Amino acid sequence: MTVNGESGSTIQSVDRALTVLQLLARYGELGVTEIATKLKVHKSTAFRLVTTLESHDLVEQHTDRGKYRLGVGILQLAGATTAKLDLVQRAKPVSQRLAEIVGETVNITVLSGHEALYVDQVAGSAALQLHNWVGQRIPLHATSNGKVLLATVSGPRFDELTTGPLKRFTDKTVTSRETLRAQVDEARRRGYAVAVDELEVGLTAIAAPICGADGTVVGSISASGPGFRITADRIPDVAAKVVAAGRDVSRRLGWHGH
Repeated sequence: MTVNGESGSTIQSVDRALTVLQLLARYGELGVTEIATKLKVHKSTAFRLVTTLESHDLVEQHTDRGKYRLGVGILQLAGATTAKLDLVQRAKPVSQRLAEIVGETVNITVLSGHEALYVDQVAGSAALQLHNWVGQRIPLHATSNGKVLLATVSGPRFDELTTGPLKRFTDKTVTSRETLRAQVDEARRRGYAVAVDELEVGLTAIAAPICGADGTVVGSISASGPGFRITADRIPDVAAKVVAAGRDVSRRLGWHGH
């Protein structure tokens, strides 16, 4: 992908910066003059691009040759993606088994910015018109997955993640930060969170944490379905199975704590 023209627009600059990364991935090392030639831009433009990328550790300069190559920042980004993929792969058989046992939809989420990101989903036998949540982001305050993820963060981080008005989705949505904090504290104590009619009327969801090898919570697993199936008296049984599934995934990720 080669970009022509000398426009200083933000979009074109981003496009050129990404092209630099692609060029370095293809050729291994390139000098500023070579990059400028391939981009068909002035050498000073190419220098500004690699300097910006270098400030984010996405490229680094080889001191002997003065050429640039991909930097450690690329590995950090790839590592974050790999960690999510590893979570999905290791959780898949557990999610499938949980979906079979409870008959409901099972989801895996991770904290992404100020939201929960769905990274995997398995439909249970009772699920009808299934909505595919994979790749979608959901609010933390109105979901069981979100509350589990909030239960793992520090006080200041909780305040940061819940800053601003908490959007109301239904009459049951928690919009009070104090009430939300109490619910999150309760989820931390009992090891799972429940959300009934909070994101959608008629939807009940139960989530539990997933730990990585070092004991840090890296995601959550949940079972969700209509309230007429996951009734109040059924919640404890489903919750126990969800918690057990979370521990199973955690063990598969190398965590052996309690």
